[in-house]
Amino acid sequence: MNIRNLTDIKNILFNNNTVKQTLFKNTFWLSLSMSVNKLLGLILLIYAARILGATEYGKFNFALAFVSLFVIFHDFGLPTIITREFAREKEKKEDIYSILSLKILLGLGAFVLILLSSFFITPDPDIRKLILILVLFSLINGFITIFCAFFQARQKMEYQSWLEILQVLLIFSLGLYVLFKFPSVENLSYAYLFSALLALIFVLFFFHFKVFHLKVAWQKSVWQKFLIMSWPLALTGLFGLLYSYTDSVMLGYWGMLTETGWYNAAYKIVMATLIPMGLISGSFYPVLSKFFKESKEKLQKTWDYQLEIMIFLALPLMVGGIVLASKIIYSFYPSDFSPSVLAFQILILTAGLIFLNRPFNDVMIACNQQKKTFWITLFGALVNIILNLILIPKYSLYGAAVATVITYVLVLIMFLRYTMKFTPIRPFNLRFLSDFIVASFSAVLMYFIIIQPSIYNLNIFFSVIIGALVYLISLFILQKTIKPIFISYEKT
Repeated sequence: MNIRNLTDIKNILFNNNTVKQTLFKNTFWLSLSMSVNKLLGLILLIYAARILGATEYGKFNFALAFVSLFVIFHDFGLPTIITREFAREKEKKEDIYSILSLKILLGLGAFVLILLSSFFITPDPDIRKLILILVLFSLINGFITIFCAFFQARQKMEYQSWLEILQVLLIFSLGLYVLFKFPSVENLSYAYLFSALLALIFVLFFFHFKVFHLKVAWQKSVWQKFLIMSWPLALTGLFGLLYSYTDSVMLGYWGMLTETGWYNAAYKIVMATLIPMGLISGSFYPVLSKFFKESKEKLQKTWDYQLEIMIFLALPLMVGGIVLASKIIYSFYPSDFSPSVLAFQILILTAGLIFLNRPFNDVMIACNQQKKTFWITLFGALVNIILNLILIPKYSLYGAAVATVITYVLVLIMFLRYTMKFTPIRPFNLRFLSDFIVASFSAVLMYFIIIQPSIYNLNIFFSVIIGALVYLISLFILQKTIKPIFISYEKT
C-alpha cells in the first residue's frame, strides 16, 4: 500500500480493493471505534464507581447484567447470520425490510419477558425501575446492531465505526453530566437510554438516505429462513450470556451488592483488554466466511494468521495483568475497592482464554457449524451455573471469578475438539507450536523485567509500556530466529 497523497489515503481507508487492503481498512476502523468505545465506556464506569460508591455501582451492574441475560431474545443470533449471508450475496433489500419487522416483534416479546421476570429477581422497586430503563436501552441498541451487521457484511466498517463512536460519545457526555450534576444510578440509566435513542434516529436517517430507502415488510418466508439459520446461534448466545452475566446476577440476588460492585470494577477493566480481539475478529470473520466457499487452503492460511495474532496478544496480557493487578486497580479506584485486586488477577486469565477461544468460534460459524457451537456453549453455561452455585456462597466474588476461568478452560478444550472434527481447519501444526513457544518465552522475559522494583514502582503506564516493549522486541527477535526453523522443518 503506497501512500503518496490524500487520494491514496482515501482509497485505502474507504474502498475495498484487495484482501490485504480491505483487512487493513476494516481493522483500522474497528480499532478506532472499539478503542474509543471501550476507553470512554471504561472512564465513565470508573467515575460512576468513584462517585456512586461500590453499593450503588453494584445495583447498576446487577440491573444491567440481568437485562443482558435476555438480550438474546431480541438479538436471536441475527446480526452474525446477516453478516455471513450478506457477505456471500449482494442486494437483499427485501430481506432487510422483513428482518426489521422481525426485530420489532422479537423486541416486544423480550420487553414483556424481562418486565415479568424482574418481579421474581428482586423485591426492590428502585432496582426494578433501573431494569425497565436499561431494557429499553438494550432493545434500541439491539435494533442498531442490525445495521452494523449489514455494514460489516459489505465490509464498510467505516460506517459501523462512525455510528459506534457517535453512540459512545453521547453516552459518555450525558453520563458524565448526570454523574457530576445529578448523581444517581437512575439518572445514569436515563443517560444510556437517551443516547441509544439519538443514535438510532441518526442511523435510520443515514441508512435511508445513504444506503437505500427503508421500509418495513412482513414476509414470513424471510423470517422463517433467517430464524432457521440463527436459532442455534440464539441458543449459543443465550448460554454464552449465562456464563458471562450469571455471576453478577447471582451476587446481586443473594444480596451481595457491594461485592457486585467490587467484582464489576475488576471485570470492566478486564473486558476493556478485549478491544484487540474484537477488532481482529471483526476483520477476519467476513473473510473466513468468504474463503470457506472459495478455497480451503486460503481458509486455513487466514485462520492460522488470526490464531497467531491471538496467541501473541493473550500470553503477555495474562502475565502482565497478574503482576500489575494492584497498581491497575488503585490507579482507577479508591482504596475501598481493594477486594477487586484478587478478582482482577483471576479474571485476567479469562481475558487470555477468550482471545484463544475466538478464532475457533469464528471458524465454526463461518463453516456453518453454528449448531455445534450451541452444544459447546450449553456445556459451558451448565458448568458455570453449577460452579457459581457452589463457589459464590463460600467465596463471594472470588468464587465467581474462579468459576468463570474454569468455564472458559473447558470451553476452549471443547472448541479444539469440535474444530478438528467438523471443519477443514487443522489447528495443531509446527507453526502453532513455534508461535506458542516464541510468545511464552517472550512473556516470561517480560515478567522478570517488570517485577524488578525499578520498573514495578514506576507509574503504571510506564511499567506497561516497558513491559510491552520488552515483549515485542523479544518476540521480533525470536520470530526471526526460531520460527523459520520450525517452518523449514514442516515443509520437509
